[in-house]
Amino acid sequence: MSFSSFRLLRAVSRRELYITRPNFTASTTTLLNFPFSFTNGTRAAALPFSKTARAFSTATEEKSGGGGSKLVWIAAGLVGAGAGYYIFSTQQIIQKVEPLAEATPPPKKEIDYQSVYNQIADILEDNDYDDGSYGPVLLRLAWHSSGTYDKETGTGGSNGATMRFAQEGGYGANAGLNVARDKLESIKEKNPEISYSDLWTLAGVVAIQELGGPTIPWRPGRVDADVSLTTPDGRLPDAEKGAKHIRDIFYRMGFDDREIVALIGAHALGRCHPTRSGFDGPWTSSPTVFTNDFFKELLNKKWVEKKWKGPKQYVDKQTGNLMMLPADLAFIQDKSFKSWVEKYAKDEQLYFKDFAEAFTKLLELGVPFTGNEKVYTFKPTTQ
Repeated sequence: MSFSSFRLLRAVSRRELYITRPNFTASTTTLLNFPFSFTNGTRAAALPFSKTARAFSTATEEKSGGGGSKLVWIAAGLVGAGAGYYIFSTQQIIQKVEPLAEATPPPKKEIDYQSVYNQIADILEDNDYDDGSYGPVLLRLAWHSSGTYDKETGTGGSNGATMRFAQEGGYGANAGLNVARDKLESIKEKNPEISYSDLWTLAGVVAIQELGGPTIPWRPGRVDADVSLTTPDGRLPDAEKGAKHIRDIFYRMGFDDREIVALIGAHALGRCHPTRSGFDGPWTSSPTVFTNDFFKELLNKKWVEKKWKGPKQYVDKQTGNLMMLPADLAFIQDKSFKSWVEKYAKDEQLYFKDFAEAFTKLLELGVPFTGNEKVYTFKPTTQ
């Protein structure tokens, strides 16, 4: 090759480099600060032009169907001709580094559960809602999210909080519980580390204790699940059915007659709504105070069927202000159930003790505790 031909070819090569990226500097020894990664975990400095960068990314680039970078073939021709023109050294381009070590995740923030308890207690009272308290609906949320447990299959229960999803949230038995779930969103936002399933069960504990009920031991450890673990409809009690149905539902969860009656005493709180369950009215005259009044009213009032266009229910004959469901009356129609109703009507402390044990059990059904969880007994804000 003549010297003039070499100069012409060299000029063409350099001109192509400049044309590729006008701002490219003439220095061939400067490494540029645009790192990229290879599939083997190493990193290299990227050239500030796109079409020719690949030509300099590795010293062992393979040919592909006669293509490849035009500059590579020009450079190869020059070197083969003995011209000694070496456009770039791969040692100047490749910056070999060790693979990045995995980042250590930050330590999990410890949750102050007494603080969460207090925050829930702060949002209970609201004179514009129902009887002036969100406590009853929060208790119902805890109850319904836990009462889906099946001991035979090990499915359901509070672990998972699958009522978050439209399928379970839309079951008829859960009508109106969106009010409770939405109410707790502000607490979740302040405490993102707590699972929904822990939050909902804790809210039930708050409702009972803040409305005058017994202390409920509670421990965290529930984990939220995806929609695939949603339980089928029909696992919660049907308010229109009798003793056999009640036992079928509660025995499936692992409760006995004493525990069943204790749990049903929570009807001392709250009321039914025509827009939710279809039924209407409170069970007691103090629906925001946790007492044994449900058992007293059930035994001492005369109950007559309500004359209306809604589902079958009963009202007290004297005033018509209180109501009972067909399933409620089953507790005085069944001999075994009635014996516990009578005990609890006479002894509120016995009732509180038995309720606390049964409710704690309910909240823990199906939860895979390790045994190392701390058990909390929260101090009510009213004390």
